[in-house]
Amino acid sequence: MRYRTAMTAALGASALVLALVPSADAQHAAYSPGSSGVGDAYFPQAGNGGYDVQHYDVRLNYFAKKKTIDATARILARATQDLSRFDLDYRGPAIKSLTVNGRKAAYKRAGQELVVTPAGGLRSGTPFTVAVHYAGKPKPINDPTLGVEGWVRTKDGVAVVSEPNGTPTWLPSNDHPTDKASYAMRVTVPKGLKALSNGRLTGTRTRGGRTTYGWAERQPMSTYLATLAIGKFAVRSDRTPGGVPNLTAVSTNHKNKAAFLHSATAKAIDWESKVFGRYPFASTGGIRVNAELGYSLETQTRPIYAYSPDRPTIVHELSHQWFGDSVGLGRWKDIWLNEGFATYAEWLYAEQHGGKKAAAHFKQDLKAPKGSPIWGPPPGAPGRADLFAPSVYERGAMTLQALRQRIGDADFFRLLKLWPTQRRYGTATTADFVRTAEQVSGKNLDGLFQTWLYKKGKVTKW
Repeated sequence: MRYRTAMTAALGASALVLALVPSADAQHAAYSPGSSGVGDAYFPQAGNGGYDVQHYDVRLNYFAKKKTIDATARILARATQDLSRFDLDYRGPAIKSLTVNGRKAAYKRAGQELVVTPAGGLRSGTPFTVAVHYAGKPKPINDPTLGVEGWVRTKDGVAVVSEPNGTPTWLPSNDHPTDKASYAMRVTVPKGLKALSNGRLTGTRTRGGRTTYGWAERQPMSTYLATLAIGKFAVRSDRTPGGVPNLTAVSTNHKNKAAFLHSATAKAIDWESKVFGRYPFASTGGIRVNAELGYSLETQTRPIYAYSPDRPTIVHELSHQWFGDSVGLGRWKDIWLNEGFATYAEWLYAEQHGGKKAAAHFKQDLKAPKGSPIWGPPPGAPGRADLFAPSVYERGAMTLQALRQRIGDADFFRLLKLWPTQRRYGTATTADFVRTAEQVSGKNLDGLFQTWLYKKGKVTKW
């Protein structure tokens, strides 16, 4: 999740030859609309029912002078019910055209919902492709409690930071962490600018004073973790000592920070691979954009830093590649599974590199007075407005230290590797984690987790 300073190859539509069911069938009782949300209590309209996205192929042209885009998103999905119509999440600029399996489809916009009615019904289990062409000037979300997210302008371009629901500002999508997909991005920018995204750089091409950058993230990725950074960057690329491809970029007005970001990223990834298990993706890195948003985000494979990060921040964001990116959230309520683990990764890194031990962090936090932000709201159910509250991070980390003390180091460190291995590329809930911890330790841990994650106020006994 976001760390605050205060505390599959590309598959084009041509790969499919698909037939729509005749429209008369769509009127049959068996065909029905997909739901307009997946039922997440914190974001009821996030995500959509009736289909599962397999792949996003995005071709985007950025025009710096007018700060506009012209883009086409091709979405490869599979129906999970007999669909008469379905929704996409979208808050972006005007739609120029929309097709389903190459045929013009009816659509309407209603708030964040883009309601699509294909020419005929879609049978359950059938793959289909949606192509949305849109153009204009994307705008970010400025949520009074969660801050700025989505398509955010920087001093020299754009930075996409979409947690929790900013992706629809620039990309039609099924915007909930539970619907992961692979991605291909082809982004064309004017001379003098670079375009960076998730995964591996697949190539560049310059023509007519504009350069196209190809990026591919072949491992499953939640929508909020998809990023795009456009601007003037100093780029470094090699491998970590452990062999992971490492590409970092720093806005040119901060290029004196480039060497540190690159080396600290390599060191963090190799250390975390030893503690948490094999790195789950094909590349790593980081992007320091030309903006001061007050937070950074663990965008998959290549976190976005909106300020020059220190080593703990880099460790924090990169640990999310295991906890939050590879193992995603089943629901936003369980955000502590991301932030508590990432904060505890900072503690562990310090402990294993000559700094303060995790037990000392824990002991110090226990002394915090009753009114401290550490104690409220309970991290296991913080509420939508407090998704990024200090307690989610700090008390979330304390939960893990309490668990470590209860089950012992051997089982605890075995759990730290087993959890992201068993759940790799999937999603999970707190109940899933408790169950795994009990299986590893052979202990009943309900009371411990109930106290640390859900009890209101200061924890004194557990």
